[in-house]
Amino acid sequence: MIKTAKALIELCREKDWKISDYVLEEESKGNEEKKAAILNELHHMLAIMKESTSRTLESGTNLKHDLIKDFGKKTWEYSKSGKQFVTDEKTLRAMARAFSTFESNAEMDVIVAAPTAGSCGIVPAALVTAAEDIDASDDELVEALLTSIGIGQFIAGYGTFAGSEGGCQAECGAASSMAAAALAQLYGGDVETCLNAASIAIVNILGLVCDPLGGLVQYPCTFRNASGVSNARVSADMALAGTYSIVPFDEVCKAMKEVGDAMPASLRETGIGGLAGTDTAKTLCGKIFG
Repeated sequence: MIKTAKALIELCREKDWKISDYVLEEESKGNEEKKAAILNELHHMLAIMKESTSRTLESGTNLKHDLIKDFGKKTWEYSKSGKQFVTDEKTLRAMARAFSTFESNAEMDVIVAAPTAGSCGIVPAALVTAAEDIDASDDELVEALLTSIGIGQFIAGYGTFAGSEGGCQAECGAASSMAAAALAQLYGGDVETCLNAASIAIVNILGLVCDPLGGLVQYPCTFRNASGVSNARVSADMALAGTYSIVPFDEVCKAMKEVGDAMPASLRETGIGGLAGTDTAKTLCGKIFG
C-alpha cells in the first residue's frame, strides 16, 4: 500500500490512474469479483447518503432537546425563497443537505459515517449537490467516494478521526478534506489537484476544537457539518483554479495530528471547555440531564 501522497502521485502518473482507480485496485488486490463487491457496497452507501440528505428537508425533525431544530428545513426553504443570498443557492442547498444528514443521525436514522457520525453530513451533501449541478451519474459519484476513501486512509494513517483524540479538526476537518478531493475529481481535477483540495480543506479548519454541549453530538457539530461542506466546495474550487498548498498533503496531515495532540482534554469531546463550558451550555445541560 502506498504510504505517501508523493508516491501516490508518481504511481497514478505511471498508470494513468485517478485516485479512485488506485483505491479500488488496492482494496480489491486486483480480484475482479472483489472489485464488483466493493462497487456494489459503495452504490448501497451512496443510496443511503442520498436518502439522508433529503430526509428532513420537507418534514423537519422531532428531536427532544431543541439543541438543533429544523435547520435543514429552514435552510432548504431559504434556498428556494428567491431572496438575495450572501452565498448562492447551490451552497445553501449543500448546507441544507448536510443539516439533513446530521439531523438524521441525531434522530438515530440510518446514515453513513463518513468518516464519523459527528461529521456525517459533509461528504453526502457535497456529492449530492455536485450530482445536481453537473448531472453526475451514480458510477461517477462512486468513483468520487473511492477518492474520498483514499484521502481518508492517508489521514487515518497519520492521525485519527476521533474528536476525543484530535478535536473536531479530526472529524469535520477530515470529512471536508475527503469531500474536497472527491469534488475536485468530479469536476475534472487531476491527482495533484485533488490532493491540493484535500490539503486546503484541512488548512482551513486546522485547530478546530471538539466541544459538544453536554457531550451530545448536536451543537455546535451541526453548524460544522454545514460549514464543512462549504469548506469542501471552496477548497475544491481553489485547487481547480490553480492555487495550491505550499505544505504538501502528507505534512498537512502530520500537522493536524500534532495540533490534536497538543489540545487540552477539555477541548476534545469531553463537554468541559469551549462552547460546552459556557453558562448557557451549563444551564441547558441542567435542564436536559437534571
